[in-house]
Amino acid sequence: MAETAYQLVLTSCADMETGMTIAQQLVDEGLAACANVLPAMQSIYKWKGKIASETECLVIIKGARRHYKEIERRTRELHPYELPEIIAVPIVDGLAEYLRWLDRPE
Repeated sequence: MAETAYQLVLTSCADMETGMTIAQQLVDEGLAACANVLPAMQSIYKWKGKIASETECLVIIKGARRHYKEIERRTRELHPYELPEIIAVPIVDGLAEYLRWLDRPE
């Protein structure tokens, strides 16, 4: 397997409902094998010249790297933020059977 064949895509959301909607859609559409929605993290960031602190949830999207552009497009369509966090982290190693499942979930 190529070492960048699989990825985690991360996006933060203002609430669990939004995170669950994004996760459900990406899995339903076959763009992700799995997505985890983690509740209640505190985000501190600078936006439009001001420091902000918000409670958000984190969505971890797992799947084949070849789907990245479509994951990015759908996440932007579903996400209410003006500038959503959408970042991909390559999976460079893992349990071979799990990685094969990421590629072809059943």
